[in-house]
Amino acid sequence: MEIPVASSTAARSEAAPTLVRGLTLLDSVLLLVGGIIGSSIFLTAKDIAGPLPHPVLFLLVWVLGGVISMCACFAFAELGSMFPDSGGQYVYLREAYGDLPAFLYGWMLFSVANGGSIAALAVGSAAYLGAIIPDISRQHVVLTVAGIVVTRAHVVALIMIAAVTWINVVGLRRGAVLQNVATWAKFGAMAAFVILGFAIGKGDWHHFTTPAWGTVNGLTMGMSSGQLLSVFGVALIAVFWAYDGWVYITWVAGEVKEPRRNVPLAMVLGVLIVGVVYVAINMTYVYALPLTEITKHETIAHAAAMALFSPAAAGWLSAMIAVCCFGAMASCILSAARVYYAMAVDGVFFRRMAEVHPKWRTPAFALIGQGAWAGILTLSGRYDQLYTYVMFGMVLSYTMTVIGLFVLRWKRPDIPRGYRCTGYPWLPAIYVLISGAWTLNTIFTRPREALAGTVIVLIGVPGYLYWKRSGQKAVKVGQ
Repeated sequence: MEIPVASSTAARSEAAPTLVRGLTLLDSVLLLVGGIIGSSIFLTAKDIAGPLPHPVLFLLVWVLGGVISMCACFAFAELGSMFPDSGGQYVYLREAYGDLPAFLYGWMLFSVANGGSIAALAVGSAAYLGAIIPDISRQHVVLTVAGIVVTRAHVVALIMIAAVTWINVVGLRRGAVLQNVATWAKFGAMAAFVILGFAIGKGDWHHFTTPAWGTVNGLTMGMSSGQLLSVFGVALIAVFWAYDGWVYITWVAGEVKEPRRNVPLAMVLGVLIVGVVYVAINMTYVYALPLTEITKHETIAHAAAMALFSPAAAGWLSAMIAVCCFGAMASCILSAARVYYAMAVDGVFFRRMAEVHPKWRTPAFALIGQGAWAGILTLSGRYDQLYTYVMFGMVLSYTMTVIGLFVLRWKRPDIPRGYRCTGYPWLPAIYVLISGAWTLNTIFTRPREALAGTVIVLIGVPGYLYWKRSGQKAVKVGQ
C-alpha cells in the first residue's frame, strides 16, 4: 500500500496532492544498481589497463574504486536518514550551506549532468539495438534541421525517452516496475556473460599472471611508488565514472517506505552489489584477453565476447548493452526529476515543477520538463562533451556533501539519525582527501574543461536570483 507523504522542503497545503511512499527496499536497491550499471563497464577497460598494465593492478583499481565510493556512501547514508525527503543531495547541501550552493548543484544536474546522461544512454541503447535491427543504424539520416542531423537512432532514442517519461508520469509503481524489470534483465544478461565465459569460453587463466609490456614482477619498470600512485589516480577517473549513480536513491527518498532505514541500507547494499558485478565482468575480460590486447580495444566487451565465444556472439552482446543503457536511463528519469521538484517546492525553479499530479501522485511537470530538455540535448549531439565539462563538478559536489556531514554534526546534532556513518570521522575524511585531490588534479590537468564546467554552473546564478525574487514577491502578495 502506498502511504502519502509530503516533502518537508516546504510547507504544503493540506488540500494539495502529495507524493506517495511506494518504493520498497528491493525497489530502492534495484533503482540504485540499475542507475549505476550503464554503458561504462563495457567501455572503460582500455583507459584503465593503459596506466596499470598488470592484471592484479587492473582488478585492484575496481575494488579500490568501490571502497572509496563506499566511504562516501556511509556519509550519504547518515544524511539520508536525517533528511528522508525528495531531492536528496540537493537537500543535504541546502541544509549544510544554504540555498545558493544547493541550487547550483540542482542546476548542474538539470542543465547538463542528468539531461546529458539521459540523452547519452538513450542514444547508446538505440545504437546497440541498431546492431540487431539494422534499420535503426545511426547512418540512416531522417532529416536535417538548422545543421542538426537527425538519424533513425536519434528518433528511437527520443521515443525511448518519451515512453519512459510517460510511464513514470502515470504512476510511481509503473515506473518502479519498469526499472525493476530492466535491472533484472541486466543481471541475467551479465550473469550469462560471466558464467558462460568461464564455463565454456575459450579463455586462458595465464592472463591473470602475465604482466603487460613495461612490467617486471607485477610492477611497472622504472616507476616509483609515487608514480604508481599517480597512475592509479588516472585509472580511477574512469572507475569513478563507472561507479557514478549511487546518489540516485537519495533523490527519490521522499517516496521510499521507511526511508530512515531503507535509504541507507539500499545505498550500502547497492554499491556492494555493483562492486561484485564490476569485478566479475573485468575478470571475464582478463580471462578472455591478455592486458596487451585489452589496451587496444575501445569496445572491450565485444572483443572479449569474440575471443570467448565466436563472432556470432556480437548480436547477443549488443542486446545486453542496449538493455543496460536502457535500464540506467530509466533509473535516471525516475529519480532525477525529484531534485527539480524539491527545488521548485523551495521556490527556486519553475513553479509548475512543484506540482504533484492529483490522480497519479507524481511530479508530472518535473518529469515532462526533464524529458523535453533531454530530448533537445539528444538532437544537439553535444551531451557527451557537456557532461565532460561538469564531471569534475559532480565529484566536487560529492566532496562538499561529505564535508556537509561534519558541518551538520556540529550545526544540527539534535536531528534523529536512523543510521550513523560507519567509521566516522576517518572514512568520510579519507573520501574528502582522495576526492578533493582528484578534483584539484582535474582542474590542473584539464583546465579548459574545468573552466567550461564552472561557467555552465555559474550561468544558473541569474536564474536563482530571478526565482528567489519572484518567490519573495509571491509571499508578499499572499500576505
